[in-house]
Amino acid sequence: MFDPPYPAGLPVGAGWEPAPATAPVVFPFDGQVVAGAPVGSPAQARQALDAAVAARREVAALPSHVRRAVLADVRDAIEQRRAEFENLLVLETGKPLVDCKVEVTRTLLTWAASAEEVSRLHGETVPLDLLPSGEGLLGFWTRKPIGVVVGIAGFNYPLLLASHKIAPAIAAGCPVIAKPAPATPLATLWLLHLVREAAARAGAPAELAQLVTGDVEVGSTLVTDARVGAVSFTGSAAVGHRIARDAAPRKALLELGSNAALVVAADADLDAAVDAVLRGGFYASGQACISVQRVLLVEQIAAEFTARLLDRIGEVVTGDPRDPATRVSALIDERSTERVLGWLKSAEAVGSRLLAGGVTENGVLSPTVLADVPDGTDCWDEEVFAPVVCLRTVGDVEAAFDAVNDSRYGLHASVFTASLATAMRAVEQLEVGGVVVNEVPGFRSDTMPYGGVKDSGIGREGPRFAVEELTVTRMAVIRP
Repeated sequence: MFDPPYPAGLPVGAGWEPAPATAPVVFPFDGQVVAGAPVGSPAQARQALDAAVAARREVAALPSHVRRAVLADVRDAIEQRRAEFENLLVLETGKPLVDCKVEVTRTLLTWAASAEEVSRLHGETVPLDLLPSGEGLLGFWTRKPIGVVVGIAGFNYPLLLASHKIAPAIAAGCPVIAKPAPATPLATLWLLHLVREAAARAGAPAELAQLVTGDVEVGSTLVTDARVGAVSFTGSAAVGHRIARDAAPRKALLELGSNAALVVAADADLDAAVDAVLRGGFYASGQACISVQRVLLVEQIAAEFTARLLDRIGEVVTGDPRDPATRVSALIDERSTERVLGWLKSAEAVGSRLLAGGVTENGVLSPTVLADVPDGTDCWDEEVFAPVVCLRTVGDVEAAFDAVNDSRYGLHASVFTASLATAMRAVEQLEVGGVVVNEVPGFRSDTMPYGGVKDSGIGREGPRFAVEELTVTRMAVIRP
């Protein structure tokens, strides 16, 4: 179904190395094999690390115009192949075409913004003579690359997530080793090919960007190496916490997902709020870390909101992700679907009411709405990563904010209200990385700081902020 337009093997070292094994990449919707993908080994991970370390000083010394040229060139190369990338993403992720189009659009912005950040890497002077001992001294600091970066991405947005690791690393002057999710390596392999072609045109070394696929042992080899400067990971909390422990004391940037909440106040525009749940709860088949999962409804409007939501739930089209009308399709694999069905049964067993969905048709889980989901259930407490939203009625906005905060996660949350005072209280009180007012919690511009608190992670993505994370200050103190 997909004929790879890049060399066989893995981009390790200066060339493409044969992989010791291959594995099929499967179209989640119907199980067809999309293509064979190379599967790397711990030995190749070590080879990539050796090459990155050897190239570290050369990459750090690349002139700004070279790094910017590489980043801009990659952006243009993706644009030229836009439709092909969109179709490939549908096949390897099973995500609806409409969401894959958004992914490519956001990827283009990420590379363009990273190119712009190259010109913003600068330092400042420091008034050392604030202390008497500093009289006559000249002080200034600059930003230097942190060193080798390891970027590990999740399966749901493989091209975009890899870009948020690779592009800022190049902008910062760091060699980067990418590890895509085993289920979705194809778009990232193609991306690495384009990066290396752009590097060759600009006179930069191929070791600027490498990629290794493989299992947990491959990942562990990458993140535990003492020569790595930083690890950037997007994925589950359990894996992220282990990576942070394994990588210590090196920097770990973690984006670990959430159970994003949407609060509907008594003065909210209910049609807009219902629309937000329909858009924000089911895009990418619910497989997004800031998709709507928990909906907190102030008592005065709870019944009306629920009725309007159920009246419109049929608008969410399910089926073949290649169809432009589809909004929900198969999850990444059958195991994920079985997990979610088990969570739904467990929630019903403790009193939750199934208002819509909860069944599969041709392997696709229908858009699902649960009500009265208690604390202590996976569907409320954990990240469901599926087209499932949970409704809960609360007494007032303050109780809603307390419920949002009563979670180990804190990535994004949103509130629908006509009150500026309520909006500002949300910004002040909600313990999350981003508060979105009158829009879905899944809103993300790729140039804004993005990340979470608590178990949703640490560090911030977005090219400007990622470049800062991937550089360190170097202080200069000079007595003329």
